[in-house]
Amino acid sequence: MATLEYIRYIPHRWQLASNQIAWIQLAHFEPVDGLPQIFWADFAPWTAVNLWARERATNGDTSIQTVQANLIALHAYANWLEASGSKWTDFPTRKADRCLVKYRGALIAARNQGDIAPSTASARMSVAVQFYRWLYMSGLFSPEAAMWNERSVGIRITDFTGLERTVHVKSTDLAIANRKAPGARLEDGLLPLSVSDRDSLLEFAAHHASEELQLMLALGFFAGMRIGTIADLKIQTIESAAPDPASKQLFRIAVGPGAHPPVHTKGGVTGQVYITADLLNAVRAYFYSTRRLKRQSIAKEADRNVVFLTSRGNRYAQHCVNKSSAINVEIHALRKRGEASGVHALRRFHFHQSRATYATELARLAISVAGAINAIALVREALLHKNESTSLQYIKFVETSPAKERANNAFSEAFLGLIRSREGAFHQ
Repeated sequence: MATLEYIRYIPHRWQLASNQIAWIQLAHFEPVDGLPQIFWADFAPWTAVNLWARERATNGDTSIQTVQANLIALHAYANWLEASGSKWTDFPTRKADRCLVKYRGALIAARNQGDIAPSTASARMSVAVQFYRWLYMSGLFSPEAAMWNERSVGIRITDFTGLERTVHVKSTDLAIANRKAPGARLEDGLLPLSVSDRDSLLEFAAHHASEELQLMLALGFFAGMRIGTIADLKIQTIESAAPDPASKQLFRIAVGPGAHPPVHTKGGVTGQVYITADLLNAVRAYFYSTRRLKRQSIAKEADRNVVFLTSRGNRYAQHCVNKSSAINVEIHALRKRGEASGVHALRRFHFHQSRATYATELARLAISVAGAINAIALVREALLHKNESTSLQYIKFVETSPAKERANNAFSEAFLGLIRSREGAFHQ
C-alpha cells in the first residue's frame, strides 16, 4: 500500500560552482513543518502529487492543514490505484476505462455500502479533480483524451436583505453529490457511544491494548481531546496542570499555539482542557515509567519531551497533523480482537468517537444543571470549538435523543401488540 509521510521542508536552490552542484537554503522562505508526501508501495515517490503539495504549501495562500487534508484524500486514491492495478495516467479514448471514472465508481460503491461518508466520497473526488486540473494548467500532464467534461452550475445565494443572485461555478461530470442523511450530525459525522459501550470498550482495551492506547482512549473519552492534541502533549503540559477553582477533582491543562509549551489543536485554538485528577495522575505515572523512558532514550532530541512515543521513539502523529497512522493500526487490531470476542462497541469504532462521547455526556450534564443556553458555552469552552454552532449540535443531539427513544419505544410496543393480537386471532 502507498504511504503518507510528513516532512520538514526547507526550501533550497541549486548553484553550480567549480563544476559541482551546491544546494543553498533560501533565506527569505520559512521552513514548512508537516509537509505531506506520498510514496508508492515500492517506496518510489509520487512526484506529481508531492510537487503539488509543495507548490500549495509555499504559495502563501493555502494553509498547511488544507494541504494535509488534500493529500490524505489523494493517499486514499493512491491506495485504490495500487489495489485496482490502475495507473494515474490512464486516460484512454473509452470513457469507462479512464482511471478517474473508475475511481468515481469505486467511491460511490463504498459510499453506498456505508464504508465512507457521503461527504468523504464527494471530497475525495473533488480533490482528485483539483489535482489533475493543476497538472493540466501547469503543462505537466496533457492526455490525448479529455479527463472530464466541464459544466457550469448556478448556485442561488440570498443575502440578508432578501435579494437573490446566482453565482456560476465550474464543475465536472465526475463530481459526486454530497447527499447528507437527515438527522443530527456531530463532528466528522460520527455518533457517540453509550456509557455502557464506552465502559465495555475501555475494559476490553485494558486487557488487549497497549498502555499508550489505553491512556489515549481515556484522554479522548474523559477529556475530549483530538488525536492531534493527545499526540502533541508535552511533559511540561501535564506538570503545569492547574486545579480548577470549582472542583477539587478537576484540573486544567493549557493547549494550543499560545500555550507554554505549545500543543497542537485543530484550527490553532488556544484554551484549557479539563482533566480529572485520577487521569492526570495516571498520565504522570506513565511518563516516568521504565516503559516510556526506554522509548524516550531512542527518540530525537526534539521529541523527548512528548508524552506518548512509539516503540521506535517516534511521535504518534507528526506536528500539526490531526491524523495518526500508528493509532489507526492499533485501533484496527483492537477492533479485530473485539469483534472476535463479541465486543459490539468496537465493531465500527473510530478514535474520534471518544471525543463525541465526552461532548455528549458533558452536554447532557450541563443541560440538567444549567440549561441549554449555558450548556452551549460550557461545551464550547471544554472542547475548544471555534464556533458555537459546533457546540449547538451536541445540545440538539442530547435534547432530541429522549424524544426519539420514547417514539421508538412506543412504536415497538404498538408493533409487538399488533403481532400478539394477530397471533391470538390465528390460534383461535
